[in-house]
Amino acid sequence: MRMSSLFVPTLKENPQEAEIASHSLMLRAGMIRQLSSGVYIFLPLGLRTLNKITKIVKEEMDRAGGQELLLPALHPGELWKETGRWEIYGPELIRLKDRRDRDFCLGPTHEEVITDLARREIRSYRQLPLLLYQIQTKFRDEIRPRFGVMRAREFIMKDLYSFDRDFEGLRVSYEKMYNAYCRVFSRCGLSYKIVLAESGVIGGEVSHEFLIPADSGEEKFLVCPACDFGTTQEEAKCPNCGDSLEEKRGIEVGHIFQLGTKYSESMKAYFVDKDGEEKPLIMGCYGIGIGRTMAAAIEACHDEKGIQWPLSISPYEVVIIPVNWRKAEQRKAAEEIYQELKKRDFEVVIDDREFSAGYKFSEADLIGFPLQVIVGEKMSQEGKIEIKVRQNNERWETKKEEVLTLLLKLKEELAPKV
Repeated sequence: MRMSSLFVPTLKENPQEAEIASHSLMLRAGMIRQLSSGVYIFLPLGLRTLNKITKIVKEEMDRAGGQELLLPALHPGELWKETGRWEIYGPELIRLKDRRDRDFCLGPTHEEVITDLARREIRSYRQLPLLLYQIQTKFRDEIRPRFGVMRAREFIMKDLYSFDRDFEGLRVSYEKMYNAYCRVFSRCGLSYKIVLAESGVIGGEVSHEFLIPADSGEEKFLVCPACDFGTTQEEAKCPNCGDSLEEKRGIEVGHIFQLGTKYSESMKAYFVDKDGEEKPLIMGCYGIGIGRTMAAAIEACHDEKGIQWPLSISPYEVVIIPVNWRKAEQRKAAEEIYQELKKRDFEVVIDDREFSAGYKFSEADLIGFPLQVIVGEKMSQEGKIEIKVRQNNERWETKKEEVLTLLLKLKEELAPKV
């Protein structure tokens, strides 16, 4: 891709409406634009990262035995009334009526819809266990949308639902998802913390949150410095070792729940077990915020110049920056490197604009390309190309014919270890 063709409307100044780094940087780097309060357009660079996170999530859900489907975003109100959540959920539930005066809502979550599907289609224990997931747009009428896509009124989530014949089966499904979530966030190049959490309006006896530690995080959690225990609940002592817990802050990017029979009982989702008896399905649900993971990655990976993307979720892996596009030698060398990298399946951008070097360097840092290939005067004088690693701002010099070898080495080093 050529920067001259890429739709990246960057901003020099911090937008006044941005309260945290990720919101500011996503606007400044030309990744999102606000349509209305809590509703955002993802521009080409932002969508590339969103799609990369989605791909990682899908691969790990499939690896764990999940099957993808797509549930409607528009829900009949009668389903929510069956579980009592039509009243309980409160004003965050966006309610509407159709032309026949029937109640509907825009789904903030899909427990009712998936349970309705299960009670109509699952008849026997022979169909269990079953893991069904979707990646879908959700809606919540936040009282105060803030922090960009972190707390929006419209957002993209992955939600998977497990169906088992007993609680031992639920334990197995829950462990599969727990491990799959660890792989998802590791593959995204993120450090994360897993903590015991309250289930809230979703329900169930056991739940865990996956948090990205960040000072800007809205979620307070307690962690033991002596062992790996963490919780969102106000406990004074760690049950594992008895030490006092320290308060930290983080961003919730994933939440998993052992629902048990909360929805299957209220909606009469039964199956016939081995003994011929009708029993309620044992359920779990497991959510990942796709856009929120993107924002959390920026909160965890940025400096005063801009974003420092983990390689696996960066919009592009490499940017080639000819310092002076008008100089034929620099232009020729940059084009040759660009074509070679494309042949080797690098995700690469060449900055072919006739802008000052300083402007192009600033934009490259702002956008956060993990690897920057700088073709400047050293190319003309010494035949040398400079390579900068955005993550740590480390710089390397190499001969033009050795650029590919060095980039392959650096790419391997930057790849997440899973």
